[in-house]
Amino acid sequence: MKMMLAENIRTFRKERSLTQEQLAEALGVTAGAVYKWEAKLSIPELELIVQMADFFDISVDVLLGYEVKDNHLEATVKRLLEFRRRKDRDGLAEAEKAIKKYPHSFQIVNASAALYRAFGIDSGDKALFRRALELLEQSRLLLSQNEDPQISEQTIYGRIAETYLGLGETDRAVELWKTYNAGGQYSSQIGDALAQNGHVDEAVPFLSEALAKILSDLIRTIVGYINVFLEQGDHTSAQAILRWGIGLLQGLRETGKPNYFDRVCAALLATLAGSQFLSEEGGDARETLIKAKELAAFFDDSPSYDESDIRFISRIEGASAHDDLGPTAMAGVELAVSQFENEDFTALWNCIKKEEENHCG
Repeated sequence: MKMMLAENIRTFRKERSLTQEQLAEALGVTAGAVYKWEAKLSIPELELIVQMADFFDISVDVLLGYEVKDNHLEATVKRLLEFRRRKDRDGLAEAEKAIKKYPHSFQIVNASAALYRAFGIDSGDKALFRRALELLEQSRLLLSQNEDPQISEQTIYGRIAETYLGLGETDRAVELWKTYNAGGQYSSQIGDALAQNGHVDEAVPFLSEALAKILSDLIRTIVGYINVFLEQGDHTSAQAILRWGIGLLQGLRETGKPNYFDRVCAALLATLAGSQFLSEEGGDARETLIKAKELAAFFDDSPSYDESDIRFISRIEGASAHDDLGPTAMAGVELAVSQFENEDFTALWNCIKKEEENHCG
């Protein structure tokens, strides 16, 4: 429940072009009393509230600005999420009220834990982290109620580990992350925590695994966006994300040494050329296709699928690189060109491939 009495007295008084003295005279009180009401220094008696509502021709509820919050479970959860988004610490009191009302609700307990953990991270207040830890443990016990596919026992333990880290219990956090690190989900957190605490040699394999996973996900994401933008005919966005992705991947090359991402970049360059060609940037398309051909030839001359040839990544036990670009980097370029199904673009590529650039349009 929230009331806006002080604000509303001022608003309705000004709407009627009344001074505080004039309103005071109408109600039979002093101007000082009106000032205190509007400044939230005092509250008028009930009889005066009713008298003011009648004077302003409004209901008492309107004068009070009385709002009854929707306290149903779903609405409460949304409100807790909004407190977190706005970084509004009033949400902590709301969370405690909600927990008292719905002590056995996974949604309420989980949202409250997230609120305490977020404010703990912002402030470094260990009391907030400890309360978050209590609620996370409680939410784990209520997990059978969960219907959110992005939340699992693994993710809850990950948040518990983050909370231990906030409490300064690094070893305990790392141990938990390692236990629930399926698919390398927490490798970056493990590597970072180990590195910050001087365990550099132990950190590197986790950081390498994390970087390799991030790059793999990034390539899939870029390709997905490319397909979206090309389908929409948005060549400006397609070319922008292609250039960004290519630049990022090529920044991972050790000087003079090919690595697996050269193979990927060659195909991406061919895709960039296709977009340039379709957006009537033929000259740029030609130059980009030449770069694609040269990079593919560079990789195919000494192909490397060893992850340790990628800058910042050390050897990862059991790792291997696979894609559907074909047996060679040049085959990947061919595939990228063919997917545009444009005869003129294919002809340009065939011309460049035969090293007859002087005759290529």
